[in-house]
Amino acid sequence: MLKKLCIQNHALIDLLELDFSEGMNIITGETGAGKSILLDALSLILGQRADSSSVLDAKRKSVVEGEFYVGHPSEQIRHYLHSNDLDISDSVILRREIAPEGKSRAFINDTPVNLNQLKEFSSMLVDVHSQHETLLLNKSAFQIQVLDGFAGNSTNIRQYRELYQNLQSQKKFLADLKAQSDKLKADQDYLKFQLNELEAAGLIEGEQEKLEADMKLATNSEGIARKFEELIMHLSGSDSNLLGGIRQCINASNTLKDLNPELNQLHDRLKSIEIELKDIEAEIENASSAIILNPESLIRIEERLDVIYSLQKKHRKKSVEELLEFQLEIKNKLDSIESTDEDVKRLEVNCEKAQLQLIKLAREISEQRKVCIPKFEKSIKNMLANLSMPHAALKVEVSELPQNTFNQSGIDEIDFLFSANKGSPYTDLRKVASGGELSRLMLCIKSSVAKLVSLPTLILDEIDSGVSGETAMNIGMLMQEMSEGMQMIVITHLPQIASRGKSHYFVYKEVKSDKTYTRVKKLDEDSRIVEVARMLSGNKPSSSALQNAKELLSN
Repeated sequence: MLKKLCIQNHALIDLLELDFSEGMNIITGETGAGKSILLDALSLILGQRADSSSVLDAKRKSVVEGEFYVGHPSEQIRHYLHSNDLDISDSVILRREIAPEGKSRAFINDTPVNLNQLKEFSSMLVDVHSQHETLLLNKSAFQIQVLDGFAGNSTNIRQYRELYQNLQSQKKFLADLKAQSDKLKADQDYLKFQLNELEAAGLIEGEQEKLEADMKLATNSEGIARKFEELIMHLSGSDSNLLGGIRQCINASNTLKDLNPELNQLHDRLKSIEIELKDIEAEIENASSAIILNPESLIRIEERLDVIYSLQKKHRKKSVEELLEFQLEIKNKLDSIESTDEDVKRLEVNCEKAQLQLIKLAREISEQRKVCIPKFEKSIKNMLANLSMPHAALKVEVSELPQNTFNQSGIDEIDFLFSANKGSPYTDLRKVASGGELSRLMLCIKSSVAKLVSLPTLILDEIDSGVSGETAMNIGMLMQEMSEGMQMIVITHLPQIASRGKSHYFVYKEVKSDKTYTRVKKLDEDSRIVEVARMLSGNKPSSSALQNAKELLSN
């Protein structure tokens, strides 16, 4: 329901805040007072095009904001907010800002949205009817909602939609999986070729570093061998080698320690040096023997590195380890092709079972709809007769979608057809010429389900034109009954309807500082009597008009 409407700097309204109540809210006022301005402002947060000429003060922007209480949001509202990443709470705020130059911005819960988003979402909150315009009545989805509400299908419909959404999710997942499988299969031969090539290479973790080190040694083997020879020469190969010299030192220290025992430590240290030099000599000889001087060995290293470098370049990898990871990745992809095929078959079976279950439930719902149609048509006909349309009738046509075809509402296509006069053919609601007839039909249809299904706030803009007396009284009573199950905002010029409202707002003009403004005030009990009396007899109501107004309001 619309809790609050705030309008700033729009048309003749400088600032206006209205708090609406549940049930039936009445708006009245003299012709030209500005009732249409209210609707025009409201239409901005319903997604209608903005006009810069409606900005009152060209120095600042015009703002219209509506706060809606959604309580427990319907599945449709919850899904819309979630899918558009909008906050879900008890209240939803729609706002429209129009700059003096005409540029406008729209917001849902302070989140910027485009005009189409605002229009789509607001249609879930507000339904506007005037003599020549209806938003919901001609929509197939609404007609099905009405029929299901009358048939008491809510439990089955809720279950059906859950199954439908689940099936749609499964079908999407299946389609994505098939696309993934098809892509893998298209690449399968190439993947096998790549895997065979990598497996044939027999790559070993860490081999590249060792090969490159061996290559570096092999390339410089002659120079390295010469240096090793020099080291061995200095250690033991020349007349003045280190080992020979240290042995002479040991012999001399051996004589000295016999003469002076305190020199034993010096002798031991020289012996340690000899042992260390022998170890160094052995290591040098081992290292020297490991140097590759064989050209064939060098060729094998070069060929192996060529294989590795070629694979790295081809697959844009920097190391053998990355190539091995890539090899495993390819193997996993090839393994997944077989696994994906199995998943596709399993999902196809699941989708087929879910579809059969869905169609079975859809047929049950369809049967419930067909069973309730005669009762529904009779109910509408009786209500139309009560609104001075004794020969008017509604006909509900049900046709089944093609075999194994279904949508979120089931397997049925529903069409409401209308005949206003006896003997007149039934025609599509879009072709009903009289706005008054369509408005009364709309009231009857919505009244039949107002307490059964969740309906948006209904705004009625003088749809009572052309009626009076008993018909007006009956329309007022019907509206009052409807408002027990939904919020209504009714702009009317008929006292019979105005007297049925729960809250009453009066629109008037005020001149201030040589400027005219549109004002709205909520009427208390006494003011309401005066206003209904004015509607009965004019600006200066008589005592009898005041008495009649009291009687209307007390009924």
